[in-house]
Amino acid sequence: MMINVMASSGTTTLPSRDDSSSITVNATSNVTSSPEGNPTVENLPENVNALVVAVKGILMGTIITTAVLGNALVIASVRRHRRLRVVTNCYVVSLAAADLLVAICAMTFNASVELSGGRWLFGRFMCDVWSSLDVYFSTASILHLCCISVDRYYAIVSPLEYTVIMRQGTVSCMLGSAWILPALISFIPIFMGWYTTEEHLEFMLKNPEVCALVVNRAYAVISSCVSFWIPGLVMIVMYCRIYKEAVRQRKALSRTSSNIVLNSVHQHRSSTRHHHHQQLLLQAAADTGELALHTAQCRAPTELNAINGTTIRQQTKSWRAEHKAARTLGIIMGAFLLCWLPFFLWYLTTSLCGDACYCPDALVSVLFWIGYFNSALNPVIYAYFNRDFREAFKDTLKSALPCCASCWKTPSQFV
Repeated sequence: MMINVMASSGTTTLPSRDDSSSITVNATSNVTSSPEGNPTVENLPENVNALVVAVKGILMGTIITTAVLGNALVIASVRRHRRLRVVTNCYVVSLAAADLLVAICAMTFNASVELSGGRWLFGRFMCDVWSSLDVYFSTASILHLCCISVDRYYAIVSPLEYTVIMRQGTVSCMLGSAWILPALISFIPIFMGWYTTEEHLEFMLKNPEVCALVVNRAYAVISSCVSFWIPGLVMIVMYCRIYKEAVRQRKALSRTSSNIVLNSVHQHRSSTRHHHHQQLLLQAAADTGELALHTAQCRAPTELNAINGTTIRQQTKSWRAEHKAARTLGIIMGAFLLCWLPFFLWYLTTSLCGDACYCPDALVSVLFWIGYFNSALNPVIYAYFNRDFREAFKDTLKSALPCCASCWKTPSQFV
C-alpha cells in the first residue's frame, strides 16, 4: 500500500487535530521549514534547488520507465510463448499488471508533485482518485504475492493433489479476490471519508491545491494489517513450510538415486558372474528354437531398470523445475518485504505515537520511492533467476526490435 500526503506552497497549513485520533501519514512538502528550522528545498540556493530537482527527476523517471517497460515485457512474453502459460504464471501476469498500473496511476502523480514543489495541480476529486488508486494497486500487489505463495505451497508439499486443488475456477477466485479486496480499504473508505477526521475533510474542500491524506488511527492500523502485515505473515509461513518440504524431498531423492546406483552395480556384478552360464543357455535355446523367448526373458529386467531410471529422471526434472520456480518467487517475495517493510514500520509507528515520532520529509519520500522501486524490480528478478523468462524476454525483444536481433546473445554465464 502506498499512502500519499502532499502539502501546498505558501503559508497554507493543515488543520489542527486531536493527535489521539488521527495522524498525518506523510508530508512531502518541499516549500516549508521543518520543525527544527532546517531549510527545505525552497530555501536552498537556486542552482542547488535546480540540481536537486534534476536528480530527483532522473531517478523517478528511471524507476517509472523501468516499471512500465519491464512489466509490459512480462505480460507480452507470457502471452507470446506457450511454454510460459502455466498456472503459476497466471498470478505472475496479474501481478505484473498491478505493478504496471502502480507505475502509471501512482508514480506519475507522485513525481509531478515532487517536481513541482509540492503543489497539487489536478483538483480535489483527482486527489481522492490518486490516493485510492495508490492504495488499491499496491495492496493488490502483495495479495498477488500471497496467492503465489499458496500456489507454490500446494505444488511442492502436495504435488499429487495440486492439479485437483488449483483448478481454473480456484485460480480465478483467488485472482478475483486479489483485485476486489483492496477496494475495501481504498476506494470505499477514502471516497466515503471514513479514513480521516471531519476537520480534515473541510480543510480539503477549502484548499483544492493541497492533496493530503490524513488518516485516523483505526484506518492506519486496519489498512496496514490488510495491506502488509497479515499477507506478509502468510507468505513467510508458506515459504518456511516450502523450504522444509524442499529439504525433505531433496534428501529422499538423493536416497532414491543412491539405491538405483547400488542396484545397478549389484546387477552388473551378477551379470558378470553368470555371463558364461547365459552363453550356454543361449546356445541351447538356439538349438531348440526357443531363442526369441529366452532373449525376451533376459531383456525384461534390463528394460524394467531402464523404465525405473527414466521415471526417476522425470521426477527429478519435475522436482527441480518446481523448486526453481519456488526459489524465484521466493526471491520476489523477499524483495517485496524488504522494499515495503521500512515504509510500513514507519507508517504503523507514526500512527501509534503521532507527532511525537517525527520523521524528516525527505526520509519519508525515500521510503515511498523504495516501495515504488519494487514494482520495477520484479521483471529484473525474472530475467536474472529464471531461464525460461530470460529466453522469452530476449525473443520478445527480438520481435519488437528486429534491427537489434544480433545484439541479443545469451551470455555464457547464464547458459
